[in-house]
Amino acid sequence: MQTQQPSVSLIQAKSYEQQALRESLTTLLEPLGGIAAFVKPGNRVLLKPNLLTSSRPTKECTTRPELVRAVAEMVIEVGGKPFLGDSPAFGSAKGVAIANGLLPILEELNIPIVEFHGKRYQTVNDNFNHLLLSKETMEADVIINLPKVKSHMQLTVTLGVKNLFGCVPGKMKAWWHMEAGKDANRFGEMLVETARAINPNLTILDGIIGHEGNGPSGGEPRDLGVLAASDNVFALDRTMLAVLKINPLQVPTITASQRLGICPELSEIEFPHLSPDLLQIDDWRLPDKLIPIDFAMPRVIRSTFKHLYIRFIKEPITAYSKG
Repeated sequence: MQTQQPSVSLIQAKSYEQQALRESLTTLLEPLGGIAAFVKPGNRVLLKPNLLTSSRPTKECTTRPELVRAVAEMVIEVGGKPFLGDSPAFGSAKGVAIANGLLPILEELNIPIVEFHGKRYQTVNDNFNHLLLSKETMEADVIINLPKVKSHMQLTVTLGVKNLFGCVPGKMKAWWHMEAGKDANRFGEMLVETARAINPNLTILDGIIGHEGNGPSGGEPRDLGVLAASDNVFALDRTMLAVLKINPLQVPTITASQRLGICPELSEIEFPHLSPDLLQIDDWRLPDKLIPIDFAMPRVIRSTFKHLYIRFIKEPITAYSKG
């Protein structure tokens, strides 16, 4: 990816209040050249939040709407044309966005929500020589990755790299869990190659309030007070492990990116604001236990049947009854 010394901007941020958050983001992005360094007038800009689920909207399972709004406004102010996209594990991007309070913001700012459709893209890794990725993602002029800091019962923690798995459309995610999930190293490598292929222009990590314990959705909110940003998603993830005091060997995406030679050491990363040791916490709660990455086949079948039922039976009947 990037050849210059990677830089990760880290700051303390305590509030999602709009003015305070906007000031925090301006400070965060200033060493990276500000939003104008990434977005030019007329650019179509994908905002990729974590829209994991429509359930538990108060448990900090998804990227905060306030952060999406602030970043979208910054993009618009420099002439960019933002759109929102994701491929949640269950449900539609629009449904999850509505459940998590994003719809009023998107309507106010006239930001469309797109559902992702798959297309195969070649990679540099012979183990994953073609990946099915969202064409809407790959055809965007700029990609701004907006992950949430969360513990994860399969991958220990989910940050910037894992959030880009949401650019794998629909049931393909479940297929990867079955195909690669029995081997954590292979699954981690698939996630890393997905992130490398997508190559987000900018990642802004929502860590003001994180989600610890049995994540990605079964844990609890935790005040963390951190915002992080980088044009190198691998450097950002490595940095956040230092903040959370998590051993990199516990995180398959980190070990895979190190094995592939694309994850820098902490000593190779520039920190223009705060260094991770100044933000470290000693008691971030990891999952009570790790569960296998692969989905059980019956779960996938049930999920697929539910998807087909909603799409081809329930929705047409509802539309007919309204007529």
